[in-house]
Amino acid sequence: MISKELLDILCCPETKADLVLDGNFLVSVDKNTRRRYRIEDDIPIMLIEESEQLDLETWKEIMKKHGKSFD
Repeated sequence: MISKELLDILCCPETKADLVLDGNFLVSVDKNTRRRYRIEDDIPIMLIEESEQLDLETWKEIMKKHGKSFD
C-alpha cells in the first residue's frame, strides 16, 4: 500500500499533476493526459511509456470517486 506521505510527494512525470490512488493504480488529475500508472509489489511504476491513457469517461468516474474536480 502506498503511504499518504509518499502519495503527497509523487506527481505525474509527464505533467507534474497530482495523483490519486485508485486500487493498484495512481491516476493523474490532469484532464488532458489522463495517465494511469500501475503499482507492482507496492512500487509505483512511474514510467510514461509504461502508463496507459484512460478514456475521458473512465477518468471522470475515477476523479468523481475521489472528490476531484474534472471540469
